[in-house]
Amino acid sequence: MSQPTLTELACSVLNTADGREKTAKSHAAAALWFSAKEAGTPLEIGNSQPPDFPARPDEPELLPPNKVPRRKLGSVEGRNTLIHAIAHIELNAVDLHWDIIARFAHVKMPMGYFDDWVKAADEESKHFNLLCDRLEALGSHYGAFAAHAGMWRAAQETATDFMGRLAIVPMVLEARGLDVTPGMIQQFKSAKDAETVAALEVIYAEEVGHVAYGSKWFHFLCGRHDIDPKDEFHRLVQQYFPGGLKPPFNDEKRAEAGLPLDFYWPMAGD
Repeated sequence: MSQPTLTELACSVLNTADGREKTAKSHAAAALWFSAKEAGTPLEIGNSQPPDFPARPDEPELLPPNKVPRRKLGSVEGRNTLIHAIAHIELNAVDLHWDIIARFAHVKMPMGYFDDWVKAADEESKHFNLLCDRLEALGSHYGAFAAHAGMWRAAQETATDFMGRLAIVPMVLEARGLDVTPGMIQQFKSAKDAETVAALEVIYAEEVGHVAYGSKWFHFLCGRHDIDPKDEFHRLVQQYFPGGLKPPFNDEKRAEAGLPLDFYWPMAGD
């Protein structure tokens, strides 16, 4: 029996609706990719085409970002809505990382590129399950609250723009997570929710790597095409984020992830 290609595995994850099942397939795909490589029989990359929009469960209801109800974080329900919102972002990230593998597989890239995004997808799957476990321990579940599809809009807008995808998803959207997560950790510390704090600290530590993968491969492509990385990043942010980036910024963690100050501060909006 022949082994599946990496893009076939990616599309299998993308076409799975249930979050727990999706992340189980993601973990299995990552394990197969790395075990085959270690055995000296690496999987072929393949050329399977990803769906325009990944499969999603019937719940949560997806609303425009400005229509998602906001609740105060002083209550258990309020904190559950925040955990739910982060879980939704992590599930989107699972799909985004498998999508960048399959959608741009026609571009010749080093094997390290695929290793990085398979590892990132595997970690995002872990993050989603950590947060689902917390929701269930607190008497809720993923799907209990409305969510928004804003992250996937960025994927749709960059579906034919490899440089744009690397710039916007890891270097803008995921970098934003580095800015806001410390504040969320403090909120759950104040609520004496040590288990959620522990989950968020795992996520915070690993998301630095995901932003770094975006920066690394963005710089790699800029070098291949003899493009100035800073100027190209500014051009893409202006194209896809005309309102600018939103401060405050976590300069320390952004630097750790390979994002210099002069990449994002000149793009700061009001």
